[in-house]
Amino acid sequence: MCGAGAGGIDDLGENNVKVDRLKVEGNKHLGSNLIYKLSKIIITYIGGTKIMFKLTDKVAVVTGGARGIGKGICETLAKQGAKVVIADLLLDEAVATASEIENAGGQAIAVKTDITDLESVQAMVSAVKEKFGLVDILVNNAGWDRMKPFVKTTPDFWNKVIDINYKGILNTIYAVAEDMMGQNSGKIINIASDAARVGSTGESVYSGTKGAVISFSKTMAREFARNKINVNVICPGPTPTPLLDDMKAEDAFADKVLSSMDKIIPLKRMGTADDIAAAVVFFASEEANFVTGQVLSVSGGLTMVD
Repeated sequence: MCGAGAGGIDDLGENNVKVDRLKVEGNKHLGSNLIYKLSKIIITYIGGTKIMFKLTDKVAVVTGGARGIGKGICETLAKQGAKVVIADLLLDEAVATASEIENAGGQAIAVKTDITDLESVQAMVSAVKEKFGLVDILVNNAGWDRMKPFVKTTPDFWNKVIDINYKGILNTIYAVAEDMMGQNSGKIINIASDAARVGSTGESVYSGTKGAVISFSKTMAREFARNKINVNVICPGPTPTPLLDDMKAEDAFADKVLSSMDKIIPLKRMGTADDIAAAVVFFASEEANFVTGQVLSVSGGLTMVD
């Protein structure tokens, strides 16, 4: 983020003791049409300034970061100053995403990773430590599903969904936990789904795995609290991604349900990767240091769960 323009933040000394007003970058007047963007809010206070939601030089691993929601998360973390690691099986796409981030002025690397294989995950973490240092932020974004009635699924299908959506998170957290505990800090953000909390026809096994993610995350939040490691969960609403496209293409029922979401969602649109990424940045930032074990829906009001 840049400083404010003339008469703004750049003109304030660190020892200034008279500043008591909020300034927003690029705006001289706080009118009714002002759009507040989290990454643009600047709070000034006695003794200096604080820029919110910055992640300068934090090392962030994002699983499934090559495309879709994961790509948006990677791009946004990089814009906030993080050193981003795109951990994905789709290496070519991960490399392309890393190149886009670097061309935009950020820092990123791609590491081929199979999250269902603990040794692959541990090798990725070792590569990250060699390149950037210890992991500060872990975003478990990778996931997989197909929409079909439970009676039409098979044990092989169950195992694939469970291995990617739940065991993958066990592997990644296990691989970074000791280092985070050793440095007495860390942010873990797990991407789940409100299908886990309210149910979703055609997503029985997927819903079960995401419920497991939520329960596991809350337990980890309790276990890691003494080490100042925050663990939180984000539940995205329906968001156009390559995975959703595949689901619609393979099943008429999925196509019918997912194609009608714009009418069902109270805010009358599907989500975007940027919507999810903004929530990730909050949980990853020091502004969320006192938030742990929580579940946040980013769904346009599709689900309103206590």
